[in-house]
Amino acid sequence: MAAPPKKIRSQTSMHTVPGTTQAHLSSVSEGVEGTKSTRNLAKYVPLYHAALKGDWRKAKEFFSLHPEAITAKITKGWERVLHIAAGAKQIIFVEELVKSMDPLDLALKNKYENTALCFAVASGITKIAELMVAKDHYLPMIRGSKGVTPLHMAALLGYRDMVWYLSSVTDSQSLTEEDYVGLLIATISSDLYDVALHILEQKPELAIERDPSGETALHVLARKTPAFSGKSELGIWKRCLTANSTTSSYISGVSAKLLNKTGRTSNFRLLNLVMHLTGIQGAIEKTLMQSQALELVKFLWKQVLFLLDDSEIGKLLRSPSRPLFIATEFGNFQFIRELLLSCPDLIWKVDEQSRSIFDIAVIHRQEKIFKLLYDIGAYKDLITSYKNPSNCNMLHLAANLAPSNRLNIVSGAALQMQRELLWFKEVEKNMLPLYKEMKDSEGRTPQMLFTQEHKGLVESGEKWMKDTASSCMLVATLITTVMFAAIFTVPGGNNNDTGTPMFLKDKSFIIFSMSDALALFSSVTSILMFLSILTSRYAEEDFLESLPKRLIIGLTTLFFSIASMLLAFSASFFIVVGHQLAWIIIPIALTACVPVTLFAFLQFPLLADVMHSTYGSGIFSMERNERLY
Repeated sequence: MAAPPKKIRSQTSMHTVPGTTQAHLSSVSEGVEGTKSTRNLAKYVPLYHAALKGDWRKAKEFFSLHPEAITAKITKGWERVLHIAAGAKQIIFVEELVKSMDPLDLALKNKYENTALCFAVASGITKIAELMVAKDHYLPMIRGSKGVTPLHMAALLGYRDMVWYLSSVTDSQSLTEEDYVGLLIATISSDLYDVALHILEQKPELAIERDPSGETALHVLARKTPAFSGKSELGIWKRCLTANSTTSSYISGVSAKLLNKTGRTSNFRLLNLVMHLTGIQGAIEKTLMQSQALELVKFLWKQVLFLLDDSEIGKLLRSPSRPLFIATEFGNFQFIRELLLSCPDLIWKVDEQSRSIFDIAVIHRQEKIFKLLYDIGAYKDLITSYKNPSNCNMLHLAANLAPSNRLNIVSGAALQMQRELLWFKEVEKNMLPLYKEMKDSEGRTPQMLFTQEHKGLVESGEKWMKDTASSCMLVATLITTVMFAAIFTVPGGNNNDTGTPMFLKDKSFIIFSMSDALALFSSVTSILMFLSILTSRYAEEDFLESLPKRLIIGLTTLFFSIASMLLAFSASFFIVVGHQLAWIIIPIALTACVPVTLFAFLQFPLLADVMHSTYGSGIFSMERNERLY
């Protein structure tokens, strides 16, 4: 009974709303096709698994039953079996598969316009790419998703060997100017500085070209602080490796290939293993990267000065961002230094808020760049007198709390407060007396602003100091108690007639007595130091020297008391059982070293930081390689 009315409504709707019915029929048709497609894909699941696992035998059996499968779409993303095997890094499988394929079939794309070569690039296995290109030399010129070439894709992913190989087989005529710019930017972003230098040597004019976002290679390099930071770990070997740009570029470009070839012999494999385990290989790579990045900065800036006039250089340094100020913010010291060496007038450049690079260095606590201020002589007084629209001078900027990423480079709120005080005092030393008491637009002097900005850090520093002192004092108190009791319950007991210890004249007993006394006295000293920390007034100035000094003495004496206590225990143990079980001395001594070593490893970094900032040359000491001239 209900069926006829439904049929009438359906017919009526067909006449009145034909578009809706057509859309419905279309969706039904697509659903049927989708079901068929899913069934077809299910047939290729065994082949998919074989490609993932690199099982060529099973794949070959499947191809004998389904010859069309060699070029069929086996996933919803339209990937062929070659896509899957290449992405799964199955070299032997790909080699056998390529032999069975027509060269034109290697150019088949998936749903997102990527060929199997794009998948090979994504895998990072150069051998797979070589197998495909050997079959079809035109493959490197076929663009993938969003029109990106395989070469560009390899550069974005940072695969150096793949980039060098594809650059040798890619026809330069197929690359546009935009391709070259994008490739240059990609190599710099991926730290492939040797490749970037090679590109610039071929096309120097790229140094001033901009990418779609308006950035030049110089803009990108300004943010690459890790490429320039850190000291060389190779010493004299650095000069041998980086004697000239050609050597540096060549070594980095072919080193991996060379290692792969020589690695076939056991001797070279052993050498590679030793270099890797000892960190020499990593140190070489890091040193080469630093030298290449520095060469790249020099080359880029040289081309900028050669190709552009003053007004164009000014525009490049302003738009779309300011590389000079970005490099300062990121602490890219070598980048800044190279630009200033060839163009000293850059020290006068200011941003939209009338801030110089030295102001930015103060804001972001970049001490290496700030120290360049010492190399410009009397000009220092002019630069430190700059004021921003809020009438804040450089000392006001130092009074502001540092950004969290710079604040956290030292552990503990107390040490962070000490570092902030060091910065404020250092900037204050370089200010003319008139500017030390200058008020900003809100009527605050630098000292007033510093107190206001660091109120929370002072409170956190006080809590950190008290928590640390309380924990350490508890340990020191336990050591004092144990050591005090130990001297009256000597190992081996006392002579009943004289009351003197039984082993009084033994060397081990003398060691026990001395170490017990040293542990007791040093732990008491530690208690007194930590007690003085707990009762301190916690004024701002106390965090500069007073509190850190007490912490240094407290931690040092605590460490000494722990070491002495373990030595006393070892000596006592030897007195009791050593004469009968002499062999047990060595394992006991080694075991006693474990807690001492652990304490040293866990606490020494903190102690070293405090000692360096309190008694050392400090963060503002000048090294020869950090000077401008």
